[in-house]
Amino acid sequence: MTDRESFLPPAPVRPELVELLVRAAEAPPEWAASITPQARLDADLLLDECELAVLDTLLTERFGAAAGLAALRAGLDLDALEALTVAEVQRLLPVGAAR
Repeated sequence: MTDRESFLPPAPVRPELVELLVRAAEAPPEWAASITPQARLDADLLLDECELAVLDTLLTERFGAAAGLAALRAGLDLDALEALTVAEVQRLLPVGAAR
């Protein structure tokens, strides 16, 4: 990330990511309103390990191995895992259509 990028607001959450988060959490549609770029998967969205595993599967099925959440999480320490945001997950997604 460049210095300039650190000052830019995060991009809005892509609808397909919102859809996958709702499916992984088995949440009602209105829960989607809580999904913001800054929302932390753990502390804000309250996703547990099973839901994160489902999300990883959904992401890789829709976008391919490069969008795998498990690989991203494997490289993080506990503090970084707790701070992982929707925007960081969104950066895994390829630009353009799903495969």
